[in-house]
Amino acid sequence: MLPTENTPIDQVALRAFRLGRLRSEMADRDIGVCVLTDPVNIRYACGARNMQIFTARNPARYLFVTVEGPVILFEFTGALHLADGLETVTEVRHATTASFVAAGEAIADVERAWAAQIASLVRETVGADTTVGLERVNAGAAVALAAEGVRIVDAQAPVERARAVKGPDELACQVASMRATERAMKAMEAELRPGLTENELWSVFHQHVIAQGADYIETRLLSSGSNTNPWFQETSEKIIGADELVAFDTDVVGCHGYYADYSRTFHAGPGTPSAEQRELYRIAFEQVHHNMGIIEAGLTFAQYSERAWDLPERFAAHRYYLSSHGVGMTGEYPYLYHAQDFAPFGYDGVIEPGMTLCVESFIGGPDTTEGVKLEQQILVTETGTELMSQYPFDEALLA
Repeated sequence: MLPTENTPIDQVALRAFRLGRLRSEMADRDIGVCVLTDPVNIRYACGARNMQIFTARNPARYLFVTVEGPVILFEFTGALHLADGLETVTEVRHATTASFVAAGEAIADVERAWAAQIASLVRETVGADTTVGLERVNAGAAVALAAEGVRIVDAQAPVERARAVKGPDELACQVASMRATERAMKAMEAELRPGLTENELWSVFHQHVIAQGADYIETRLLSSGSNTNPWFQETSEKIIGADELVAFDTDVVGCHGYYADYSRTFHAGPGTPSAEQRELYRIAFEQVHHNMGIIEAGLTFAQYSERAWDLPERFAAHRYYLSSHGVGMTGEYPYLYHAQDFAPFGYDGVIEPGMTLCVESFIGGPDTTEGVKLEQQILVTETGTELMSQYPFDEALLA
């Protein structure tokens, strides 16, 4: 059963569960060390948070994780104190920033120094005859590390598989993030009216969600009228017109660093929705609820695609690129594809208890002016699913 928003969160147990999941996945793949550079994965593995947007594009901090030995955080200059009190971190050291911005024309020398640092630490902590899982680094840094004789594999598999199944404290974090995000959406919907720009409306949501402790919003997917179709047209200075649709995907890295990811489409008023708007909404609603209804533990990804809602050809060209996807601290493994996309893009696996998934729909086509985006976030249990996103649908569009 899902926790409530007020369920206490044991932060020490939360961190221990996540680090344990990662180490178990590493051991299963005979990976002795992971060097993590993605700020979300660093936070997952040890709880340390520092300028996630900045460090997502600047290689200024990294985490050295062994299966049984130390966890060493290499932190950004001047920020070593941010990991104080984290029992998951054995030691904090200064990071070597291997970027052209930091090193200029000496970048190759800095990359070699970084590689020598990591290789020496590998030999010191687990021995030279080990496999190192490496996340995104400069090409020169990866080449230099290989030249040190380090056997490298990609770290994505153990990290994504670890994150896929949630523990009880993670679920409490997700629920807290979801409820805060729903309050922000309620405030935004209350301000929705023709004459506002998309940016002005989006800013209402942004202010409310950040004020409640969210980290950031990963996308700017709020659009109106003709900007709703096809999807992925980001928030702009377009003025919301009378009786247009306004579609929104939350994509909030919210409270405790956990994602709240659901989508709603509203009618801007002041009149009533058109027949076409209601039809698009009805079809999207049907798709989401059909696909939510077939999800269960033990179902393979291929079986899900086979049983998923049959997308009408009229809307195939503008379909959302996924049918469902995993969600945790961000969008994550697994990706579940539409039946027509499974052969070229899909992969198999099994839906497991403890996975949290987002079920997607975008309905709009070349012959419609607007489109409808809907999405629900759910928890997979031993016996079925539980709904995590509780924001109501637009009754006028369902009528």
